[in-house]
Amino acid sequence: MEINAHTEVKAGLETNHIIDLSDRLYKVILALGVVVVVSMVGYVYYQFNNVPQNTPHEISVSGEGKAFGKPDIAMVRLGVHTQEMKSQDAVNKNNEKMNAVIKAIKDLGVADKDIQTTSYNLTPIYDYPRILSPAGSLSSGVASAPVYINGGRVFSGYSLDQQISVKIRNFDKISDILDKATSNGATNVGDLQFTIDNPEKIQAEARAMAIAKAKEKLKDITGQSGLKVGKLVNLSEGYNNYPQPMYAQAAGMMKDSGSVAPQIQTGQQEVDSTVTLTYQVK
Repeated sequence: MEINAHTEVKAGLETNHIIDLSDRLYKVILALGVVVVVSMVGYVYYQFNNVPQNTPHEISVSGEGKAFGKPDIAMVRLGVHTQEMKSQDAVNKNNEKMNAVIKAIKDLGVADKDIQTTSYNLTPIYDYPRILSPAGSLSSGVASAPVYINGGRVFSGYSLDQQISVKIRNFDKISDILDKATSNGATNVGDLQFTIDNPEKIQAEARAMAIAKAKEKLKDITGQSGLKVGKLVNLSEGYNNYPQPMYAQAAGMMKDSGSVAPQIQTGQQEVDSTVTLTYQVK
C-alpha cells in the first residue's frame, strides 16, 4: 500500500509540471506575437510617413502677360576701317577719322556717356599672289596658255577696325547723326535698333497681366475639380524682350552716292512675362 501511494504522488507532480511548462510556452509565444504585430504596425506607419507624397499637396499654375511700350532709346554701331603699310600710320589715320565722327555726333547733341568704344582691332595683312610659271611663257615661238602658281605669303600692311556704340535719345536727330557720321569718315553703320532705357514699368505691366491669368486658371481648375488650395508658397517669372531692329548693316557711302537718309520708324517694344504660382493643397 505504501508503494502505491508514493507512485500516485509522483505522477501528479509530473502532470502539474507539464501543465506549467505548456502555460509558460503559450504565454511566451503570445508575447512574441504581440511584439511582432506591434513592430509591423510601427514599421508600416514609419514607411507611410516617409513615402514620397505623390498626391497633389502642391499645385502650380502658369500665366503669360504681354505689354507694349514706346522705345525711348536708339542704339547704333559706327565703325571706321583703315589700311596702311605701317601700323602707326594706320593708327593715326583711324584715330583721325574716328575723332571726326565722334565730334560730329557730339555736335548734334549726343552726350559723352552715350558713346562707348566696343572694339579696336589692329591686324597685319598678308596676300597670296599668283605668279606666271615658266610653263606659261613662250616656247619655240608658239604662245601657250598662261599657267599661274601661288607665289607664297606677301606682307601687305596693317588693317585697323574701330567701332563705337552710340545711344541716341533724340529720335529727330537719328538721320542727321547717321549722315554726319558717314560724311566724317565712318565706313559702316550697323545694328540700329530701338529699346526702352528703363523697362521696369513695362515689365511690371506684363507681370501683373501674367499673374492675373495664372489666378484665373487656378480658379477654373479648383472650380472644376473641387480642389481646395491654401497659401501661395512660390512665385517664379521670366521675361522676353523684343527690341525693334531697323537694319543690320549699311555701308558708309551717303557722302559719295548722294543717297537720302532713311525715314526712322520706332514702332513699339514688346515685353512678354511668364509667371508660375505654386499653392499648397489643403
